[in-house]
Amino acid sequence: MKDTLWYKNAIFYEISVRAFKDSNGDGHGDLQGLIEKLDYLQYLGVDCLWLMPIYPSPLRDDGYDIADYYNIDPIYGTLDDFRALLHQAHRRGIRIIMDLVLNHTSDQHPWFQAARADCHSPYRDYYVWSDTDQRYRQARIIFLDTETSNWTWDEQAGQYYWHRFYSSQPDLNFDNPHVQEEMLNVARFWLEMGIDGFRVDAVPYLFERENTSCENLPETHAYLKRLRKLVDEHYLDCLLLCEANQWPEEVRLYFGEGDEFHMGFHFPLMPRLFMALKKERFEDVRHILESTPPIPEICQWCTFLRNHDELTLEMVSEEERRWMWEQYAPDPCMKLNLGIRRRLAPLLDNDRRKIELAHSLLFTLPGAPIIYYGDEIGMGDNLDLPDRNGLRTPMQWEDSPTAGFTYGVPFAPFPRAPYAPQQVNVAAQIGDPHSLLNVLRNMIAVRKSHPAFGGHGMVWIETGNPAVAAYLRLHPEETLLVFNNLSGRPQAVRVPAEHGGRWIDLLSGQVLPLVSELLLPSHGYLWLKRVSEL
Repeated sequence: MKDTLWYKNAIFYEISVRAFKDSNGDGHGDLQGLIEKLDYLQYLGVDCLWLMPIYPSPLRDDGYDIADYYNIDPIYGTLDDFRALLHQAHRRGIRIIMDLVLNHTSDQHPWFQAARADCHSPYRDYYVWSDTDQRYRQARIIFLDTETSNWTWDEQAGQYYWHRFYSSQPDLNFDNPHVQEEMLNVARFWLEMGIDGFRVDAVPYLFERENTSCENLPETHAYLKRLRKLVDEHYLDCLLLCEANQWPEEVRLYFGEGDEFHMGFHFPLMPRLFMALKKERFEDVRHILESTPPIPEICQWCTFLRNHDELTLEMVSEEERRWMWEQYAPDPCMKLNLGIRRRLAPLLDNDRRKIELAHSLLFTLPGAPIIYYGDEIGMGDNLDLPDRNGLRTPMQWEDSPTAGFTYGVPFAPFPRAPYAPQQVNVAAQIGDPHSLLNVLRNMIAVRKSHPAFGGHGMVWIETGNPAVAAYLRLHPEETLLVFNNLSGRPQAVRVPAEHGGRWIDLLSGQVLPLVSELLLPSHGYLWLKRVSEL
């Protein structure tokens, strides 16, 4: 029997194939290299891999500028290599989802080349053209650091074309029914090959309408329901994960009545986790979760600490954004657009206890967690590289000069000390039971074995201490009690009488009697289950 709700308590892992493992010495990671490392991902406890784009691309935006939706870029391998990856991953119980980039193509895509060359080409109407750059003026510019307009003049076409991201990524025209059908065909192609679903990129922007922000339009939701209908009718245990950097009430619409997306990223939660860690107070996290509307039972939020993009600060106030920049991006080179281009370990001062605590929050708050490759070993970033490339450096497998990533010259330099491969690598950590890698591996195993973590039920507990986030995770089969000390100092918390008694620490296996007061060490955390429920 197919498990159609597998994603609700799954551990996701985001991979840049180019940066993960090189099998042929050309300095770029590839599909064969990823196959070689599937046993490592199985060891970690990963349930589903999200692969960043591996389609043919000029790589002006690390593959999100797609030049051919129906193939694999030769730098990564072939379609047969991809089929082999699917087979080997599925043998190990690991699912694979791909990026489905609906909104735009590369300007090198044959569709756009034909469109700009001939105004009578059927592909002209695959894109959004105008004689003026004054249309849709209420739409915001997303990449403020690089783009001054959502319109770019094309000399060959003699018109402006519309783009919500880089000017090298013209937007598709979803008012054209041929475009709508073409993108459904793209989805069919990969689902037929056997993938387990898509992380659907930049979904709010598919349609444009005057006097609107050109985001979250009814036409967009209607089209996405067609995509979900395709999945439900023919690929029932496959996943659609929504990337919509919006407020919770707006993302809620992308779940529909359980007939649009299965999952959606909870973007506003992420910066508030970092606020809480810096302020040593949990109120920002509690407020955003309490203002998050309920979602259908079959749906799930996807939560994360970091990913391949900048730590986006779009979903905070201007005052909060300035404060976050002051706290986490003291050097101007750390800023990008409305965000911060740093990896997790540098953001948290390479402080092991803080990094563990951040993962405790990630793994125990509502939602299915996603880990960005390398964060499980505390990889750093290389801010000498432009744009977001500093967050996408090669995976560090060992302490050799090329970190076991390649026997050639890596496509990008590694971070410097204290994050260089000589200090941070898988080989050094995998044999150490106390390493970050193995502590997180234990957290993952515990998380996956308790259905309460994959459910929606949560109740905050009043302890009288704003530095400690304490809550119950509720499920018909079990009740779990979680404490997270956000402070760098030990904290005492009041234990309500109804939660007294004997509990087992799920991470250590030790029995812990809870009395009226509990003392948590600095950045300490506890995941508890009542002994009487075992």
